[in-house]
Amino acid sequence: MVLGKFIKQPGGFKAFIPADFPPKELLDFSPEILAKAAMAERLTGKLDGITQTLPDAGFFLFMYVAKDATFSSQIEGTRATLMDALELDAGVQTKDTDADDILFYVGALNYGMKRLKKFPLSLRFVRELHKELMTGARSSQFADPGEFRRSQNWIGGTKPDNAAYVPPPVEAMNKALNDWEKFVHRENMMPLIQAGLLHAQFETIHPFLDGNGRAGRLLIALFLFERAVLEKPVLFLSAYFKKHRQLYYDRLNDYHNSKAEPWLHFFLDGIIETARESIDVSRKINALRESDMKKIQSLGKREAASGILLLQQLFKTPIVTAASVAAHTGFSRLGAQKVIDRFVAKDILKPKDETIKYGKTYIYRKYVSLFGG
Repeated sequence: MVLGKFIKQPGGFKAFIPADFPPKELLDFSPEILAKAAMAERLTGKLDGITQTLPDAGFFLFMYVAKDATFSSQIEGTRATLMDALELDAGVQTKDTDADDILFYVGALNYGMKRLKKFPLSLRFVRELHKELMTGARSSQFADPGEFRRSQNWIGGTKPDNAAYVPPPVEAMNKALNDWEKFVHRENMMPLIQAGLLHAQFETIHPFLDGNGRAGRLLIALFLFERAVLEKPVLFLSAYFKKHRQLYYDRLNDYHNSKAEPWLHFFLDGIIETARESIDVSRKINALRESDMKKIQSLGKREAASGILLLQQLFKTPIVTAASVAAHTGFSRLGAQKVIDRFVAKDILKPKDETIKYGKTYIYRKYVSLFGG
């Protein structure tokens, strides 16, 4: 099987020229790959089932997305943490970080989910997604947001001559993108295998000047969402890719060299590991909510009603101030502080900094810790 060849260009360097995609041999999967894909599908089905039991699932979704956004951005060199992004989102960020890159990723995924309800996953969609991801981001200076590149790019090194990998020149890139788009709409394939091949081929083509990795990882979740593998996109692989970053690059390099099976094993292992972790997190969320609901209901009927309103919001915005609670709930500033104080007394919220007297920030620490924050 040949996925492409490295061919010398007029500039003297070798660039990867993809073969027609997909080559017939690529879709002749080994029994080991098919068995692993079947296991991955069973676990994603189990994950889909348990996330349906999460009350107010839309509130929980933000944390799954924020976690993926954090790790995906960190793969590209962003230093900010999940906590930095949560603080920035809550409006309490005081130090200068690159956490805005994480929030652009969150915004792009939300845009993509909404857009897919009316528009199919396509090259136009990919350009729109990249525009949402990169416009205004710190790393967007040379990214040409929303536009496929019109010049040669490369990965590693200072120029194509000494690069670790040189993607297809523009003309070959455009042909490869057309093949990629057709493969998106191919039916009668196991969607998890298809997602793995789409990601590897997208990274091989590298169609943008910058942001290819983040865009490609977003497309995994959005492809599975469009195919209704999961009703809510709570299966994200960026933490797995970050944990095994060198192996991630090695397996993509194998793919560039026409060795697709090692990549597919790595990708499906990631689906299995991540699905199991997400199932565990979903169960713990349910247990935490049930435990904290009991604490709130013990406050009395009137206090419980305001407490339930705040708890619901905490699952989406786990870092709050009296001002933000007032804005979200409609309580007065004093009323918001009283509800917060009850939550602190019940060990639901904790002050971020005990030494601050006024304008305190509070964290739903037990919840954030479920996502590694």
